[in-house]
Amino acid sequence: MNNDFLSVLEYWEREKGISRDVLVSAVEEALLSAAKKAVGAARELRVQIDQKNGDIRAFARLVVSDKVISKHDQISVFDARRLKADAQAGEEVEVEVTPAGFGRIASQYAKQALMQQIRRAEKALIFAEFKDRVGDIISGTVRRFERSDVLVDLGKYEALLPNKERVPTEEYQIGERIRCYVKAVEQGPHGPDIILSRADPRFVVKLFQLEVSEINDGTIEIKGVAREAGFRTKLAVWTRDEKVDPVGACVGLRGQRVKNIVRELNNEKVDIIKWSPNVRDFITNALSPAKLKSFEIDEARHRVRIIASGDQLSLAIGKRGQNARLTAKLTGWQVDIEGEVVATKGFDEKVAEAVELLAAIPGILRGQADALVHAGLTRIEDLLQADISDLSDIPQINDQAATILDAARAEAERRKIQLGASPVAG
Repeated sequence: MNNDFLSVLEYWEREKGISRDVLVSAVEEALLSAAKKAVGAARELRVQIDQKNGDIRAFARLVVSDKVISKHDQISVFDARRLKADAQAGEEVEVEVTPAGFGRIASQYAKQALMQQIRRAEKALIFAEFKDRVGDIISGTVRRFERSDVLVDLGKYEALLPNKERVPTEEYQIGERIRCYVKAVEQGPHGPDIILSRADPRFVVKLFQLEVSEINDGTIEIKGVAREAGFRTKLAVWTRDEKVDPVGACVGLRGQRVKNIVRELNNEKVDIIKWSPNVRDFITNALSPAKLKSFEIDEARHRVRIIASGDQLSLAIGKRGQNARLTAKLTGWQVDIEGEVVATKGFDEKVAEAVELLAAIPGILRGQADALVHAGLTRIEDLLQADISDLSDIPQINDQAATILDAARAEAERRKIQLGASPVAG
């Protein structure tokens, strides 16, 4: 066992970075159970491993006694003085109690316990190294799949990219190198687990922090993020420095900064939005480039009702409601977007309205106004361009044509209406 044992120590120390002292201590603890089986219930039994040659020895602290009643707890004065010349009754001496063939016994009994202790030591190293790396981005290689989860090789350690943290539009290949966000380091039933994510919105935030120096140094602040992984992300940015354009800085020269991030996100759309403390301005920016007609803000219910014209409605809502949904997540307000209702007048309504307008002119009766409208003279401008003969031929007007024209001219003078081209009625 000695050579094999030393080889195991060297492997774990070299490949996993686990201290040899930690390994030896763990193995000694595991072998103690094997020693108790082989030696018996010896008093203060301990196991010692020689790190140079791998020899395993067992020791017990026995009480020197004139008469030995329990060989597991006591040693005779005669035997004690062979180990220590001046040993006296009542003293304690440490005695080697390694049984013959203990190496073979220890090998058989401690093999499983040894590996458990080593794995435990490895897990402790993982937790110590990664507990402060939550929120970082790391690179690893896709090693294998367990159902829909992805096991990622980080070099010394292995991390888990759970199915729920995967981007639904992405497919990974074994051996492919990917970057992930360290979402958590959890103490599971078998030790710490490094949980990775590519779907978390904070992954996008961290990418911007790495790519945009102004965010990293605090000049630009990320005020909010909303993401539907694989499809679209909205990022709200702001700065106290009036000389800095927060959106332009994040986009970069010729869009290079945001292009690098979009490439890492496999062409996911990224909208960079200027944050504003004014909710109307903030939501308008978030829904851009859609043009909005009106806002109704309900502060108490934290709700906004937006009216958009028909040609802008689908742009504001987005495909399957995605634009509106992400805007609500980003701003923290419930956003209801409705189309503008355009009232269309029927023919009868238009006729009635025209009759009312002509009948409102002093000197023109309602019956006369009705006859004029049905003859195609629907506005005062039409009357100003008509001749007496045009009106005389209309039933109910006849000899009243001059009077009606005079009334129209007087009203026009009062309104200061200038004669212009008359559009076709209807």
